[in-house]
Amino acid sequence: MFFQHVYDKTLAQASYVIGCQVKGEAIVIDAKRDIDTYLDIARQNNLKITHIAETHIHADFLAGSRELAEATGAQLYLSDEGGMEWQYRYPHIGLHHGEVIKIGNLSLEVLHTPGHTPESISFILTDHPATDKPVMVFTGDFVFVGDIGRPDLLEKAAGMSGTQEKGAKQMFQSIKRFGELPSYVQLWPGHGAGSACGKSLGAVPSSTVGYEKIRNWAFQFDDDQEGFVSYLLEDQPEPPTYFATMKRLNKETRPLLVEIPQHPKLTNAQFKSAYQNGVTVIDTRNKSDFGKGFLPGSLNIQDNNSFATWVGWLLNYQEQFVLVAKEAQMEELTRKLMRIGLDNMYGFIENVDDLGIELSQSEIVTIEEFKTYLGQEQVQVVDVRGESEFKNGHIQGAEHVFVGTMEKNLHKISKDKQVVIHCQSGDRAAIANSILQKHDFKHVKTFSGGMKEWIEKDNPVVKNKAN
Repeated sequence: MFFQHVYDKTLAQASYVIGCQVKGEAIVIDAKRDIDTYLDIARQNNLKITHIAETHIHADFLAGSRELAEATGAQLYLSDEGGMEWQYRYPHIGLHHGEVIKIGNLSLEVLHTPGHTPESISFILTDHPATDKPVMVFTGDFVFVGDIGRPDLLEKAAGMSGTQEKGAKQMFQSIKRFGELPSYVQLWPGHGAGSACGKSLGAVPSSTVGYEKIRNWAFQFDDDQEGFVSYLLEDQPEPPTYFATMKRLNKETRPLLVEIPQHPKLTNAQFKSAYQNGVTVIDTRNKSDFGKGFLPGSLNIQDNNSFATWVGWLLNYQEQFVLVAKEAQMEELTRKLMRIGLDNMYGFIENVDDLGIELSQSEIVTIEEFKTYLGQEQVQVVDVRGESEFKNGHIQGAEHVFVGTMEKNLHKISKDKQVVIHCQSGDRAAIANSILQKHDFKHVKTFSGGMKEWIEKDNPVVKNKAN
């Protein structure tokens, strides 16, 4: 048996290539959209990708299954569980609970595991030349290391009222079924730490069924369904706004993108024309460099592992955008964006200093200066972290406005007072600062040390109050 775990750290998303080396056949589970990774793996290991499968209709990334099928001619194997409204709306081989996919001398048994979504399935792998007992289970967004998938995304991200409690109860039953698997079976989930698909995912890439039954909170409720549902739905992080778009694009037909796009480097004249016409500018530079001089109205979303997530939070899929980035960064930035379907890039520029446009600046304050603002009537301190982070500990007097939904809540922030914003360690505050400046807030400063520095220096926090 051939096995390779493919991990995209920018979305904390796992996919898998499993092959029968005797027959030279392979299956890819939960492919990302930049499919050259899988084509290279197959070529280097003398395998032909013959099967492509998904565990469910994904919300957090744009699956590359159809791109991979287009490039290889492989068959698509997708869930037909969950009822008609949860069906994929393009040609595929439908899967139901108990059915088996054969890849050479390997087999994958379908286990219907609803809860995260109604159509969710897991795959139980058996390597028949070695044993007739199962050896691995691929769980998608059902069971993670140390956590389980959240059932509230359909309601919170896709607006499907009344689905989260029903999903939580389904998850309780799915967990019972999952717990009947042999303890030695290896668990390979669809996400790791940093994903918004759960609230406390472990950083270890894999586990076993037995270990999760011991340490994973979800297996500790015995017959207490009410307690399980309450805990599962409590303090889930805010789902990014782009999740609803991913649900739709992963379910319906759409244009395919089988190669990495090459975006043009814009001339000064091309950029200035687009800029004057209101194109969105995303500046990927370090927050310190951005603060020293940036194009008015541009958003500072730094090139790090969270880049695509925050762009997905703040952009809609109809608007064109331009990046400020070095040419050497562009391939990786393009990959990050295409993984969530953000293809509408006009181009990029490398430098903002030679455009003949007067630059703006942002002001950073130290912890000592930040303390002088606390308690002042003409100062508004704004914490831009997530709601559960705020509830679990914030600075006395701070008001909560989450950065991801800030543009919908600008009325909560004063244009007359001195506004001082902070997050955990500065990155989200940099995004928030650029949002406020884009919307003509003139009196904004950033405490970039955030809660991290505040707590490290033994300053007090208060809990359990969020707007």
